[in-house]
Amino acid sequence: MNLHEYQAKKLLASYGIPVPDGRVAASADEAVAAARALGGAVWVVKAQVHAGGRGKAGGVKVARDVEQVRAAASGMLGQRLVTKQTTADGLPIERVYVEAGSDIARELYLSLTLNRERGRIAVVASVAGGMDIEQVAQRSPEQILSVTVHPASGLDAFQCRQLGFGLGLAPRQIEQFQSILMGLYRLYLARDASLIEINPLIVTEAGALLALDAKIDIEANALFRQKEMAALRDPGQEDPMELRASEHDLNYVSLDGDIACMVNGAGLAMATMDLIKLHGGRPANFLDVGGGATSDRVTAAFQLILSNPQVRAILVNIFGGIVRCDLIADGIINAVQNVGVAVPVVVRLEGTNAQAARERLAASGLAIIAALDLTDAAKKVIAAARAAPRQAA
Repeated sequence: MNLHEYQAKKLLASYGIPVPDGRVAASADEAVAAARALGGAVWVVKAQVHAGGRGKAGGVKVARDVEQVRAAASGMLGQRLVTKQTTADGLPIERVYVEAGSDIARELYLSLTLNRERGRIAVVASVAGGMDIEQVAQRSPEQILSVTVHPASGLDAFQCRQLGFGLGLAPRQIEQFQSILMGLYRLYLARDASLIEINPLIVTEAGALLALDAKIDIEANALFRQKEMAALRDPGQEDPMELRASEHDLNYVSLDGDIACMVNGAGLAMATMDLIKLHGGRPANFLDVGGGATSDRVTAAFQLILSNPQVRAILVNIFGGIVRCDLIADGIINAVQNVGVAVPVVVRLEGTNAQAARERLAASGLAIIAALDLTDAAKKVIAAARAAPRQAA
């Protein structure tokens, strides 16, 4: 779960990490009031969306008087911001963050994330702050500094100093850098974060360190014990179909193809999409109905994937281990009969009660295409999609 910048900075400040003064606003009048309350002669107006690359997309404006603040806020609020990290539709701007201007001498990069290969928290830093860290890693890997944290000892002071010296900080700045990094580490653990990124972490003209931007992701599987963090969720920034899927405990990700996939198990879902691509098709989604799939959940899954007008065929690929294939077959029959499935449906069932499931599908009298194996299923659904007309939008 992502946090907005204004939420992330409030959280950083609560852990002793220095951030510029700022206020959130939901209207142009509130933005002007925020600028006046902050004082000063320069402000930065930032669109609050869950995506990076805001500045290049026009979502960050510098204002040198309150009328410029008003104009910047008016131009953003109510619009949708399209960045390289969003879809072509962009994300809605419902709030802006008005922040006091900062005197920037240097821009650095700093983040904490999980190194999944080592099963440890990794601290990543770079002198190339303000840039896309992926591009820096690709073009100038020598500018990326990293240490991993042993879970028994935690983040050590010498690791902070090692990174500080690598960033070319002065001794007094290294002391502040260590304090910031220790605060970030405490925040990461206490709030079940999966990512904390400060880009840029600036050195001001006076030599102080300041978190000029902040991105925090909270591990979704930990939200049951992070009630305060869960309350910060902004559904308006989420894909509507993915939001609907979560209400039915379905794992769903929208893609840009025309073949909908309904699979149980994330690994099998990935393999199914790969095989569709291998044979020349384009998956419309990742949809994992889970190991405990029921007839009702399958029906909900059909309703979800059919709400995408790009879908021209559906592939159901179920391996019955925990879940019984005959129950899945009941769900498929119920969905086709009651949901109004107007596109071809290809079904491959294997595992527990698979034969009984096939017999139920065959006896249903419905136009369901049976597949012998996954390769057969992929070829049949691709052929069906190519022959089928598009749904009405």
